[in-house]
Amino acid sequence: MLPATGLRTHAWNTALRSILLLAGFPLLLAMMGYALALLLVAGDAPTVQDGLRRAAHLLPSIIPLALLVAAIWFAIAWFSHNRILDLVTGAKRVTDPREEPRLWKLAEALCISRGMTMPRLAVIETPARNAFASGLTPKKAGVTVTRGLMEALDDRELSAVIGHELAHIRNGDARLGVVAAVFVGVITLVTDSVWKGLRVMRFTRIGGRSRSSSSSNRGGGGLVVLALVAIAILIAVLAHLLALVLRMALSRNREYLADAGAVDLTQDPDAMISALRKVEQRPGLAEVPEQVRALFLHDAKLSRAVGWFATHPPVEARVAALVRYAGGHDPGKLPDLPPEPAQAAAEGPLWTDPVSPAAGGAASGPHSPGSSPQAARSPWRPWGPRGPG
Repeated sequence: MLPATGLRTHAWNTALRSILLLAGFPLLLAMMGYALALLLVAGDAPTVQDGLRRAAHLLPSIIPLALLVAAIWFAIAWFSHNRILDLVTGAKRVTDPREEPRLWKLAEALCISRGMTMPRLAVIETPARNAFASGLTPKKAGVTVTRGLMEALDDRELSAVIGHELAHIRNGDARLGVVAAVFVGVITLVTDSVWKGLRVMRFTRIGGRSRSSSSSNRGGGGLVVLALVAIAILIAVLAHLLALVLRMALSRNREYLADAGAVDLTQDPDAMISALRKVEQRPGLAEVPEQVRALFLHDAKLSRAVGWFATHPPVEARVAALVRYAGGHDPGKLPDLPPEPAQAAAEGPLWTDPVSPAAGGAASGPHSPGSSPQAARSPWRPWGPRGPG
């Protein structure tokens, strides 16, 4: 790594770390494939060494199948990414500048200054203060902000947040995040296959106790099977944990890079620092799945996770980087705000009332109750069942 002496060097180091981390996913996919192969050969291998060798020979047949699943998963994400995110967050798209003139004007000014395509804008009707970028190509990119964020931030601070999200788009972070999520999803799928394979082996052995001795002697005995299964479980657990750690590390690194990009766009590090301090007061949106919250500007819960299992760096670390490398000034942590309005808390999580996607679109206006996140409740989750981070 280069010694970080300024904002640009800090951004280059962050990008290099992200490339190195993403390169680890194919290796983890191979590890999971090998674990599955061990389960397939465990019953017939005469020795542990022979089982390891047979599993290695099966690997070229398993990896292409995993890649095919990854390709299908990626195709779904490519065509439905923004739509799924709108459904799970309750975001309402801004189709006319007159609906949100301030948001539109600030985003348009930043895009014109750098020759960027104007992203689709959307607003989540919630007092929480947060934002995220989405889209796999610049032409399909979007920036979503909450109503609470727009009300709490002045124009300089809101421009900094929009610049942060535009930096995610310009740097390809949204596309990178989807690719990482696809890899984690495929690895999770193989993990599930390993556990199912263990259950099948258990029932097969229970049902096969009455087989003839000649049939039972084909394998290497119970100790060989147990050894191969133990190795498969160890590899599967290690690969799954490493996949989660890599995905979370990618998210942490990209947040630092986007902060640097926001300063590069606005030339105002103080505004970015001030915006982060205000977002820290009420990030909210805890009801949104963790897989989606990893895209947010800040998430209090995920940034408090222990070490490598945090998807967001703490605000203190991000502010310190902006002060050190961009020459910003930190006003210090702002006082904690009281809990969000009781009405927002009483309406419950998004997943408790599975309404069809069509029901969420019956909004009467940009500020009407029908356009709130609760009006867009959906049981859909973009990356499958909730898992760690």
